[in-house]
Amino acid sequence: MSEANTATNKAIAIEAITGVFIKRDTTIPGKLFIAGYQQHNPAIPNGSASIPDVIRALPDDFKYEMGLVVAEGDYVMIHGRYTGWAPKPVVAVDIFRIVDGKLVEHWDVMQEEVPAEKTASGNPMFTPPA
Repeated sequence: MSEANTATNKAIAIEAITGVFIKRDTTIPGKLFIAGYQQHNPAIPNGSASIPDVIRALPDDFKYEMGLVVAEGDYVMIHGRYTGWAPKPVVAVDIFRIVDGKLVEHWDVMQEEVPAEKTASGNPMFTPPA
């Protein structure tokens, strides 16, 4: 896998997550996801056709903040904070598999955010990029 392809996949994943969760653009799934998109989040159905409904269902006070983005070949991982997705803010790592310029698969790992002052280390769970 070339470095250029890795960089392209990273840009596609950033465009997708920004389009869906920040811009709330319901046209993004048709542009960047394959129709048979495989979803591993248990609350979201398979297929790109389900994503516009997810976007429309986001509450008015929903907010997404992107942090670290790591890419290797067909895989891109984005560390972010979701506020308004659940009763309390959650910190997540979204993992995307991208083939031929389209998102084909997604996994996520989400955890309720604990304030830094309540962690054993005193470190925050999420740090926005500098």
